[in-house]
Amino acid sequence: MQEIFIDFQKYSSIKIGTKLPVKIFEINDIGAYFTHTSPQDNHITASKKPTIYKHATLAFHTPLPHTPNAFLQKDSMMWRIIGKANNLLVAPNAKNLAILGDSFNYIALNNDYIEMGASVTSLQAFLFFKQHNIMGFEFLKNLPGNIGALCNMNAGMKHYEMIQGLQSININGQWIDSKDAGLRYRKRESGGVIFAARFHKIYGFRNELLPLFTQMRQTHPKVPSCGSCFKNPPNDYAGRLLEVAGMKGFYVNNVGFSHQHANFLVNLGGATYNDAIQVIKIAKQKVYEISGVLLECEVQICE
Repeated sequence: MQEIFIDFQKYSSIKIGTKLPVKIFEINDIGAYFTHTSPQDNHITASKKPTIYKHATLAFHTPLPHTPNAFLQKDSMMWRIIGKANNLLVAPNAKNLAILGDSFNYIALNNDYIEMGASVTSLQAFLFFKQHNIMGFEFLKNLPGNIGALCNMNAGMKHYEMIQGLQSININGQWIDSKDAGLRYRKRESGGVIFAARFHKIYGFRNELLPLFTQMRQTHPKVPSCGSCFKNPPNDYAGRLLEVAGMKGFYVNNVGFSHQHANFLVNLGGATYNDAIQVIKIAKQKVYEISGVLLECEVQICE
């Protein structure tokens, strides 16, 4: 297992944090391997581009121990998998942070599904689906992140979500049917780490949806952001509640809720982790006082 230092002031999407040690887990570090029907596919090549396989799948000698959502137990320690840190706030003293390495950046073409490793980026996945005329994930062009995190949060745009085209997910070494993986609105209720996902091979890429998703993104701020700070409560919108509570355009030391989109937590420069946490606490309290709704964070907080 390799260890590197990541500067979260540069790495995270909101550009808040400090330099911290992060473990890199590769496929062989966790007792996983590929099974193949073709011997020429047996070699794994670490690359910034996905490794393409035919008739291959990720398998484990033994499933990993049950862990909380997005935590990996290894050598009696619990490691938090942080992905690309697109929806994370990382505390200056956060410990046991980890990412999945380049060996998880693979795509396998199988007879009735497409398998992707957790490190495949949303853009890589989008381009692959478009090239192979596969429908269901056109929105990935406009969402940052990697496959593991996108499945973990059941990411999407409006009523288009990851679960709609998912066949199954590899969680802690076991392939779980998507219907049994606990995917809900912007969260996953099942424990463990997502190492790979399989997608239904349904032909008919919908080019006509691309302008819609691009239009949706035009309302998003162009400054460093963690995206939506709070989940939409049932039958309402977090952005509306925040605006009613006077939080749209509210900042503490340059971190706060965008004038452009009330539910986007943005950093205008120089903000700290404590500043961001203070803003979140104030917003939750204000919304509860005015609307009686206790908002639930969509942004993940690593303490």
